[in-house]
Amino acid sequence: MTYVLIPGAGGDAWYWHAVERELGRRGHDAISVEVPTDDEEAGLAEYAAAVIAAIGDRSDLVLVAQSMGAFLVPLVHERRAAESIILVNAMIPLPGETPGAWWEHTGQPSAQRENDLHDGRSPDAEFDMETYFFHDVPEDLTKYGLGNGKQQADRPFGDPCQFSAWPDLPTRVISGRDDRFFPLEFQQRVARERLGIEPDVVPGGHLVALSHPVELVDQIESYRGS
Repeated sequence: MTYVLIPGAGGDAWYWHAVERELGRRGHDAISVEVPTDDEEAGLAEYAAAVIAAIGDRSDLVLVAQSMGAFLVPLVHERRAAESIILVNAMIPLPGETPGAWWEHTGQPSAQRENDLHDGRSPDAEFDMETYFFHDVPEDLTKYGLGNGKQQADRPFGDPCQFSAWPDLPTRVISGRDDRFFPLEFQQRVARERLGIEPDVVPGGHLVALSHPVELVDQIESYRGS
């Protein structure tokens, strides 16, 4: 079994480094995929091609996708059949949907605003990466992530996700209890509406693979054999 770790928008292979290490420590094969998120010429097809190239000749694949990486899962599976899927704080797509349209289709802006008001943050303040993405990430990782992260290109947000139906595979959804970007109740609703799945909840915010990698791997391991 190989865990294929797919980053989200603006992400890179480094995002998964602690999860990859923890899975390896427990005796599992795992690869963190580098996706060309900063390439203005690359769209969803090119992102999926990068995942497929990283897989190589590996088999018994578990596709693990963070956030916008969920848009790549059905495209990858069409060319390299997987055994199962794990979505983490995910943008779960509908057939033909673009990542750019997903936000309004799901009501994410309203959900984030309501969560900000509930938690006492100004919903009209300028967007801050530390507030929404790194609020629970260790200081050294936050410094590295903010200093070395990619600038997400606009191209893929206009690309329709070309698949006819969600893959007929065991699919799990993991949601961060403390996600400020995709609040928990929002994620739960979207997973139920789009996949009929009740997410499993782990501690951590949107970048849970950086803030709580051990707990995330514990949850991932719990699916083995089920």
